[in-house]
Amino acid sequence: MRLPLSNLENGLAQWRAAVGEENVAVSADLLQQIKTATFLTHQEVTASIRPGNRKEVQDCLRIANQSGLPVYPISSGKNWGYGSRVPPGESCAILDLSRLNHILDFDDELGYVTVEPGVTQRQLFTFLQQKKSRFWMDATGSSPDTSLIGNCMERGFGHTPMGDRFGQVCGLEVVLPTGEVLETGSARFANSLTASVSRWGVGPSLDGLFSQSNLGIVTRMTIWLMPIPDCFEAFFFRAKTDESLPALITVLRDLRLRDVLRSSIHIGNDYKVLAGLQQYPWKETGAKTPLLPEGMEALRKKLGFGSWSASGGIYGTAAQVAESKRLLQTALKGFDGTLKFLSPKKLAIAKKWAKPFRLVTGWDLRRTVEIVEPVMGLMQGIPTEQPLASAYWRKRMAIPKNPDPDRDRCGLLWYAPVSPANGRQVKVLTDLAKETLLRFGFEPQISLTLLTPRTVSCIVSIAYDRDIPGQDEQARRCHDELSRQCTERGYYPYRLSILGAENIADNQAYAQLLRQLKDTVDPNGILAPGRYELNQTRPAIQKTA
Repeated sequence: MRLPLSNLENGLAQWRAAVGEENVAVSADLLQQIKTATFLTHQEVTASIRPGNRKEVQDCLRIANQSGLPVYPISSGKNWGYGSRVPPGESCAILDLSRLNHILDFDDELGYVTVEPGVTQRQLFTFLQQKKSRFWMDATGSSPDTSLIGNCMERGFGHTPMGDRFGQVCGLEVVLPTGEVLETGSARFANSLTASVSRWGVGPSLDGLFSQSNLGIVTRMTIWLMPIPDCFEAFFFRAKTDESLPALITVLRDLRLRDVLRSSIHIGNDYKVLAGLQQYPWKETGAKTPLLPEGMEALRKKLGFGSWSASGGIYGTAAQVAESKRLLQTALKGFDGTLKFLSPKKLAIAKKWAKPFRLVTGWDLRRTVEIVEPVMGLMQGIPTEQPLASAYWRKRMAIPKNPDPDRDRCGLLWYAPVSPANGRQVKVLTDLAKETLLRFGFEPQISLTLLTPRTVSCIVSIAYDRDIPGQDEQARRCHDELSRQCTERGYYPYRLSILGAENIADNQAYAQLLRQLKDTVDPNGILAPGRYELNQTRPAIQKTA
């Protein structure tokens, strides 16, 4: 759908007056970059608008309503694997919130920080280091330059005991599509002393309405931080066989239920680990794809990792950490695998004295220290670009120092189903994902996260090279088939890409209430049309030229 030219010209003129000429861009090159993701998209973008404060966000939305021009807000635009900066709907102007990048409040006694949507993981980490804070932030495995608010509002997760990130926020300031402003929780009360420390206030809680929705734009949020523990160690467990997964899930789940382990626990399959260590083994496979299980097994034996690799942090006093380690060792005794513990001090020694460390511990870190160190950093709230390297899995080019999967035409589509923390059910899900991806010609890179003691969040990576003809279409078919099979079996996603989920039949009463809310707060439908609207009609798969 193309909007009347007069509407667009009028809207652009008003936006320029509101935010400044230099903050409204319509150049073809920039718009092409914005509408490029890590998979095939067809949506047109009309402009990029960069407001600098809340008032300008309000003005931009009022202009959008007057002109009938839809807008799509982004924070940093690094939503790789889910759509990057591309809107789900047609003919949207991008509302780029990266200029709203202020840390508004910080309390080193109660452990919270209040930020705007342009504040990144790197910015907050640097801030806490400079303040010599006694708190850590929670970090995700995405780029250090991703938005904190953007990830929280997508209900993303990290690596520490505060890994359920949306569960650690409060006091949202929200600009509604009409330009009105509201605050949530205790923040809505004048002179509230608990605006930054109490989630609920009194009465209905509205925070969740603005997560994974198109009902408003969050321009301020308070995020709770984690006290730096007296003692920290990481554990790494390598399960040799695929058949170990159900029992491994059961053991780790029970340790989480008992609060022996408190952090998010990440488990990756062999394909996921290999993609973290190197790019596709073109030489070993004779340049054929996909890498089949027998080839994967040979590489696994050669490089010395398991069918499944689990890792997590152990936090507390020295005595608490020692006891948690003992209980974990006892629980995993008898498994066909290897359990190792690593502290920051031991890692530093291992880096300096790799050969003696191997002789003493039996653990050869020379090949794995590059991946172990960033993972341990994430467990301590240190953001890293290392996991981003896996987006270049099938690319023939070397991974650049400044990775940008959109620019470099990396193919990446993520699908994120959730399973109960039941070993048998998790195995059904991973087997389904493995079979589907291999059938469509892709390596089944699978990660599992025990985000809570009762659920396992699964992320399936469909990684490919967009420069190879036909791969975009094949990846889309694979994604859609995986989505269909997962939902048919009851494994629904915790998060969606801009492709949506047309096979999800939403509950009628639930969908009706959401539609009534949308019609009330956004009567002209100008804010992020199509975002998290289930059963939407999506563009058909089209062949690339």
